[in-house]
Amino acid sequence: MQNTRINGLLGAIAAATQRWFFNPWRRLSFLIVSLLFGFFLGSAFSTIAGQAADWDIIGAAVLVAGSEIIDRIYYNRIWQARRGLWLEALNALKIGLTYSLFLEAFKLGS
Repeated sequence: MQNTRINGLLGAIAAATQRWFFNPWRRLSFLIVSLLFGFFLGSAFSTIAGQAADWDIIGAAVLVAGSEIIDRIYYNRIWQARRGLWLEALNALKIGLTYSLFLEAFKLGS
């Protein structure tokens, strides 16, 4: 690829972001925000799907399929050695979403 100004700018932004997330506290805070965002998405999804009552089965199938795809990617041996931040954040989002759906099920059961 040619070394244009936009290429240089995008490379500098990517390098600065990578250096910024190299700090363990920033990395941990980003993962916690990802977990909490997954919790929020799970609550919002269950509320919307429960209100419509038409998309329950399809929504559950999409969530299970998405969870399995994320698990397949995260626990793959190829990615084990070099897990990036985006992959860990995606897994934290999945964990938050699953936890939220379990809590919603317990609320409905009681």
